[in-house]
Amino acid sequence: MNKQKNVNLAPIAKLYTKSLEEHGTRSIGVGWPDQELHWLRFDKLASVIDKGSLTISINDLGCGYGALYEYLGESGVSIEQYRGYDISNEMLVEARKRLPHTNAELFSSQELGESADYSFASGIFNVRFQENEDAWLDYIKQTLNNLNEFSTKGFAFNLLSTYVDFRESHLYYGDPLFFFDYCKTKFSPYISLLHDYPLYEWTIIVRKKQR
Repeated sequence: MNKQKNVNLAPIAKLYTKSLEEHGTRSIGVGWPDQELHWLRFDKLASVIDKGSLTISINDLGCGYGALYEYLGESGVSIEQYRGYDISNEMLVEARKRLPHTNAELFSSQELGESADYSFASGIFNVRFQENEDAWLDYIKQTLNNLNEFSTKGFAFNLLSTYVDFRESHLYYGDPLFFFDYCKTKFSPYISLLHDYPLYEWTIIVRKKQR
């Protein structure tokens, strides 16, 4: 797998590894104050899935300890194949303990390498630390191209919104209108922007065909 070369993700991997050590495999371990808000984000991302699907395959980029797998299982989604990717080896160790081995594979990587029905990127673009904003935007675009390439039915991602009244200097805030246009013109005519839920973020879902 080719590595992205324009940004340094090592500090981000270190951040989440430290959080895991302090809080364990709970929502707070990946930056959420409680599971309800964590699950709300997943609920928006999962809206890309065709509810008529009996079983699906999934790519989870930035899988952490495997919380998305757990959420989808609780939501009644039947997962035929799950591939999780993360840059924190410690997170992957915990994920291997939690996920069944029969239908789950885990990879130490910052990009997808195999196709699935649906791909997800949850929260991986929010923390940029000292990276230049233009370089970070290029990294996001590269990653979206990767998601599109390895998703046969669709993909979903989220970003902190520019429609906020405060900003943290180490975080990245994405203009939802820019990314809607980017996905609409580059990936598919079937795009939805979700910005109607009580988090300081938005979600875009990209479908490869109309429902």
